[in-house]
Amino acid sequence: MNNNTKIDSSQVIYKTEELLEVSSNRYRITVQVANRAKRRKYEDVDIVEDPFIKPVIRAILEMVDEITQPEIIGD
Repeated sequence: MNNNTKIDSSQVIYKTEELLEVSSNRYRITVQVANRAKRRKYEDVDIVEDPFIKPVIRAILEMVDEITQPEIIGD
């Protein structure tokens, strides 16, 4: 995932479209993104990684990375 303080909105849109193309069910992937964002929001209350990136955007970027680059999770 890109840890820049500013993320280009076109990059977020591109990644979101990529996530939706890979998914067989748009509703299910939307719920998964929402649940991950909600979970991260409450788990990371004490940890301030980057206050400029909203939890939903961070969840989308993480999920795309996990799907497109399975070697990240493989180890």
